[in-house]
Amino acid sequence: MRAFADKRLAASHRLGFAVLVLAYAAVVLACGLGLVWAGDLSWGRNPWDNLLKSVGEFARPSFLDIWFGPERLEYRSEDGTLLRTENRQAVEWAFVQALGRATWTTFQIATLGSLLAALLALPLGLLSARNLKAPRWLAQAASSVLGVSRAIHTLVFGLVLVGIVGLGPMAGILAIALHSMGTYGKLYAESIETLDMGAIDAVRATGASGPQVFFSAVWPSVLPQFVSNHLYLWEFNIRDSTVLGLIGAGGLGLLISEAASLFQWDRLATIVLVVIALVTVFDAVSRRIRQALL
Repeated sequence: MRAFADKRLAASHRLGFAVLVLAYAAVVLACGLGLVWAGDLSWGRNPWDNLLKSVGEFARPSFLDIWFGPERLEYRSEDGTLLRTENRQAVEWAFVQALGRATWTTFQIATLGSLLAALLALPLGLLSARNLKAPRWLAQAASSVLGVSRAIHTLVFGLVLVGIVGLGPMAGILAIALHSMGTYGKLYAESIETLDMGAIDAVRATGASGPQVFFSAVWPSVLPQFVSNHLYLWEFNIRDSTVLGLIGAGGLGLLISEAASLFQWDRLATIVLVVIALVTVFDAVSRRIRQALL
């Protein structure tokens, strides 16, 4: 009898999963057909020629001109008149120096924004964790704040904050913090909800206050997971902050915008390589830290 009930339960789960798959397929089909009906699934003009040209320029990043660029590059008009000359090695070296400063600004934005988000999210995550049994109205308010924070994209926060605090890294830091706060709070709550409540109840039974329960029973257990989550979101925010310069928040985004608007794919390739190197190095360091903690 028990085996029959288990089979029925397994069949019910399979049926539920199949329904979800069909629903997802219907959503995908609706999205695709909607774009086809509106005529928005277009490859544009000469897509292959444009692709080959872009790939060819990407294949030679501009930083190579520091060593191999011409020291006297002449720019002439259509009738052959000399307009100006340029030392490509000197020009590219100046660009690389500006790229280094922009990379440091991006790292500062991601670092300070992530830390601020982690601090703001901690009390909200504690309140929204169901097993800590905060007052219901406080728990719902905290969950609502975290949900709204996650729902609004970093760029939207950035656009609003640039209008409030002005251009520069401060707007980027606050945009990263306000968006990431929602993710931090959710991860905090989920980490706390996996705790063994027996240890927490035992500390409460001794008459310990709320802060004493937190620092004695909760904090030591969740700290490694908190640090791991912080490192992951810090790495994510490094990538996210690279585009904040597009809206005037400083960092690499400004250089990306300039290179893309002027079709300087060789310089854009250099910027992309710097972003990849920055994220790769940070990922390697954070992985070592996580291994040491967990």
